[in-house]
Amino acid sequence: MTASCSLRAAAVGAALFLAAGCNQEAAKPAPPAQAAPAAPAPAPPPGIRVYVTNETSGDLTVIDAVSQTVLATAPLGKRPRGIRVSPDGLSLYVALSGSPPAPPGTDESKLPPPDRAADGIGEVDIATNKIKRIIRAGNDPEQLAISADGTRLYVANEDAATVSVVDVASGAVVAAVKIGEEPEGVTIRPDGRVVYVTSEGDGAVFAIDTQTNKMLRRIPVGPRPRSIGFLPDGSRAYVSLENDGAIAVIDARQHRFLRRIELEGKGNTPKPRPMGIAVHPDGSMVYVTTGSFSHLFFLDPAKNAIVTSFEVGQRPWGVALLPDGKTAYTANGPSNDVSVIDLATRTVVKKIAAGQRPWGVAVVGR
Repeated sequence: MTASCSLRAAAVGAALFLAAGCNQEAAKPAPPAQAAPAAPAPAPPPGIRVYVTNETSGDLTVIDAVSQTVLATAPLGKRPRGIRVSPDGLSLYVALSGSPPAPPGTDESKLPPPDRAADGIGEVDIATNKIKRIIRAGNDPEQLAISADGTRLYVANEDAATVSVVDVASGAVVAAVKIGEEPEGVTIRPDGRVVYVTSEGDGAVFAIDTQTNKMLRRIPVGPRPRSIGFLPDGSRAYVSLENDGAIAVIDARQHRFLRRIELEGKGNTPKPRPMGIAVHPDGSMVYVTTGSFSHLFFLDPAKNAIVTSFEVGQRPWGVALLPDGKTAYTANGPSNDVSVIDLATRTVVKKIAAGQRPWGVAVVGR
């Protein structure tokens, strides 16, 4: 052997040994290499889940969208209704209200006083289904929206007739925009520059600039407007008119009323009372729940015409779609359940038991 040294790699296991020359003994065989501890497998994504607020029981139903089974029921507070998901998918924001229910025609002078301590926006940790904090946004919050960057909440305070603009990080109300009586539906235009809010008592939609928090325009639409859905390109908004049995179509760039689309009943049935609105991800269809009429309506925005409707459950209110646009979920109040709807076959494939008086629906996951 010459005086030069050489480094040889073991054939298996990447063990190394040094063979030294210059009249030294040959190195002994290296012991078998020990396998490195296996790295922990990444946690699987939680999958798509459906969250339902239950107004009377004051809790949240969590549904697995694959197995269509209930995973959990979590307490929230008084009268949880509107529900939104943070853009990062880590939190839910739920409108909680201490005001007693007051359906149309109720003599509110005979109702018990509101519990203002129960009013607020509950921020729910999706990992634990527990409330992390309560944001005090205003009196009797009903629906809300969250900005695409997750920094602002827009909250409709029904009793206060205001829209609160909330800084999410601090929980502080940075603006309170006065609008018409009984504000309810809140939806942000897809470009994030304008938020629309319905006013049940005023029969109008109010357009608010999200940069200045100033009113842009009051848009008269018809009696008792409820919910709002924008097309993905932000060109039009569709507004449910409960007392008119119709949908108002708004030019969402010019903020002007365009037309009405009537929802027709069948036979001797009462006139539909449109409530919740959801828009297909590609903008090809608008879906409308109709409360006591029990139907889900399909509206073609290309023709501004109703395509069909069918019964989905008792008094469906909130409605949400899975990200692929193939399945819808409706919250059915009197029957305390949620309908799972195949939008291609236009059939109810399952009903899932929820809490008492399910109201709002939100989907988490992609």
